[in-house]
Amino acid sequence: MAHAESVSTGHPAVTAARGMAAPRAAARQRGLAYLLLTVGLVVMVAPFLWMVLGSIKTPDELVRTPPTWLPANPTLGNYRRLFDELDFPRYFLNSTIIAGVTTLSNLLFCSMVGYGLAKLHFAGRDKLFALILGTMMVPGGVTLVPLFVLISKLNLVNTLAGVILPGTVSAFGVFLMRQFILGIPDDLLDAARIDGASEFRTFWQIVLPLVTPALATLGILTFLGSWNDFLWPLIVLTDDAKYNLPVALATFAIGQHSSDNGMLMAGSLVIIIPVLVVFVALQRYFTQGIAMTGLKG
Repeated sequence: MAHAESVSTGHPAVTAARGMAAPRAAARQRGLAYLLLTVGLVVMVAPFLWMVLGSIKTPDELVRTPPTWLPANPTLGNYRRLFDELDFPRYFLNSTIIAGVTTLSNLLFCSMVGYGLAKLHFAGRDKLFALILGTMMVPGGVTLVPLFVLISKLNLVNTLAGVILPGTVSAFGVFLMRQFILGIPDDLLDAARIDGASEFRTFWQIVLPLVTPALATLGILTFLGSWNDFLWPLIVLTDDAKYNLPVALATFAIGQHSSDNGMLMAGSLVIIIPVLVVFVALQRYFTQGIAMTGLKG
């Protein structure tokens, strides 16, 4: 009986059937994966697409029941009214200054601190790094009051510097750069030092070119957070001429234009465009930096 079973399972027809079943099972798994990814893509993209299409709809069409996806009479009136009634160039300049300076300072200071924690040996290095990691676990809302008191003592309330200063360096940025720099061979840095390069020259000419993916990743994340920041600029700034775009649009939305959904969608899309441009330009480095940072010691 056992001999017959072994013969039957070893029959060429049975082996062929098993060989055909394996690709079919793999195809079903791929199909299920593609289906789930498609559903996730639709869920993520649908609100953005609705905002884009809503920004070129007339006010009457936006409140139509049942709602329609495609605009019957596309119009740019929402954008014209946005630029006519909102001092957009001023707010755009404020946001650009805040996000640009914050991003550049994080790229410089976080990479310098990360290099020191990764490659320089000094007393208390590991304890200092643990303290930096500990600050990442403190909720941001807890620090708002003491941070505002500190900015007030420095006479930086209602200034762009008061918005920028608390974000010039971040614990996450230091962690990201340290983890990436750990993967650089020590022999490479020792060779530069033997050739007479100073520590700063070693950092600037050897380390920074090798951590471009991590810098791109940190730059995108920092720019995104700073460009979209709403709460801290709202607390620090009191003069509407110094508002960034999110605060200006929110203030605009609670006034007489609170029911003008088309113009608010147009404003939201305008705010998003710079972020999309930066991400598309650096997405190759961003993906590489995220993938490689997880492999660093």
